[in-house]
Amino acid sequence: MNRLTNIMPCRYVVCIILAFTAIHMQADDRELFIRTIKLSTGKGTVYQLFKEVSEQTGYSFIYDSRIIDNNKRVNIKKGEYLLIDAIMSIAGNYNLTVNVLGNHILLRLINEPTDDHSNGQKENNSNISLRGSIFDGETREPIQFVNVGITGTTIGTVSNLNGDFQLIIPSSTGSSKIKMSHIGYETREIEVSLLDNQSIEFYLNPKTIPLQEILISATNPTQVLNDMIRQKRDNYSLAPVYMTSFYREGIDYKKKNIDLTEAVLQVYKTGFESNSGFDQAKLIKKRRATNQQMNDTIFPRMKSGIGSCLVLDIIKEMPEFIDPNNNSRYSYSFDHITTIDNRIVNVIAFKQKASVNEPLYMGNLYIDDQTKALIEIQFEINPKHIEKATHHFVVKKTRALTLSLQEAKYIVSYKPASDGIYYINHIRGDIVFKVRKKNHLFNSLLHFWFETVTCKIDTKDVKNIPRNERLSPETIFSETNHTYDQNFWENFNLILPEERLVETMINNLNEVIINSE
Repeated sequence: MNRLTNIMPCRYVVCIILAFTAIHMQADDRELFIRTIKLSTGKGTVYQLFKEVSEQTGYSFIYDSRIIDNNKRVNIKKGEYLLIDAIMSIAGNYNLTVNVLGNHILLRLINEPTDDHSNGQKENNSNISLRGSIFDGETREPIQFVNVGITGTTIGTVSNLNGDFQLIIPSSTGSSKIKMSHIGYETREIEVSLLDNQSIEFYLNPKTIPLQEILISATNPTQVLNDMIRQKRDNYSLAPVYMTSFYREGIDYKKKNIDLTEAVLQVYKTGFESNSGFDQAKLIKKRRATNQQMNDTIFPRMKSGIGSCLVLDIIKEMPEFIDPNNNSRYSYSFDHITTIDNRIVNVIAFKQKASVNEPLYMGNLYIDDQTKALIEIQFEINPKHIEKATHHFVVKKTRALTLSLQEAKYIVSYKPASDGIYYINHIRGDIVFKVRKKNHLFNSLLHFWFETVTCKIDTKDVKNIPRNERLSPETIFSETNHTYDQNFWENFNLILPEERLVETMINNLNEVIINSE
């Protein structure tokens, strides 16, 4: 049973070797904090030294990044320390309490108010909002598209391109755990109660695969793909479900965002044996910001962003490159082995055969070795032939512009619910054109992107969305009429906007209101 222990740290006074130490702990935990550890160096960042302590003790540290700066340089004596002394010396702040819960050590300010919920805050009496950032434990680079959810529920989101996330949960799940998982990394679970009123930086460690697991894993790509196809009925839902989804689409020109639309949708998702044409979407909330006050007279619009997300549920309508038995234009190879949630994942690479000169796809399929489920696919149009596909993406353009497709990349992932059934989780598409205006010497890049994440799944009383409430998925969604709501998100989950997108929203608030009414 987990025990919460409060420890008041020792405070040193100049010229006094031993000062009064006010430490309160239960007897069973005393051994931990009087444990001696050895710092091999006293110089480095806070992160580096805490990492060395974690490796020796097996305890992970959690602290508010507003209180303790991970990048701050530390210069203390190397050598042996009591654990509590090492913690305080590295943090450089003796006005801290140390709370121990499970295998985590939580650092807080002494007398930190518990009713100020400015970050991991209570939205109202029934919801709590949690925020954080997720980084690679070795490179310290942000990890994008990490699955973040509450164990035992279908509530979840993903981290954005900067590794940031926000998750709003009912207060009734406050005793649950938040789970962070990503292909190739060790899964991390942390008690929700530890994150309240905190702005936390999380670090996921790359997962090392034992040699014996590599040796016994299947290496026949055709067999792996056929197993995945045969197991579809066991892994994916046959019945329709409701999905609460966050959707956003954007247009970047010359590396600046010029149009951003965000929305909450209710999606009626049919079973995997029905094609995506039977899926339906209803608009719950929407907002838009435009920034077209530029010298350039390019006003691009994106069509069929939502329709693309519905079609990209590729388990429902498997494209040619997934089924090795129904085509002769692709070749397959076993690429490598990785993991997710402590399970082995086989990575199958595919590409068009050298004899094929059409603009086809290439990429990687990630298939769970145990369940045989497709959990992720990353694919793109073959860069060698991509310009030939330009006309497939352009509906209409002015004669004054020359467009050339440079990139068309997609990511699609699935996540299991508590009953083991996999549902569509996250979809993202990035389409990049090279643009040249008539009588202009230089080219510019025009980037269209869209993504959606499933935030909640409901399986009860699922019915078709009334026809008069359905969105037309093939329209220009950004121009869909919808009244702007200043309390836009309320208690909906979302993918946090990156800094450049926040700037678009803030600087173009008038456009948001005008274009949403």
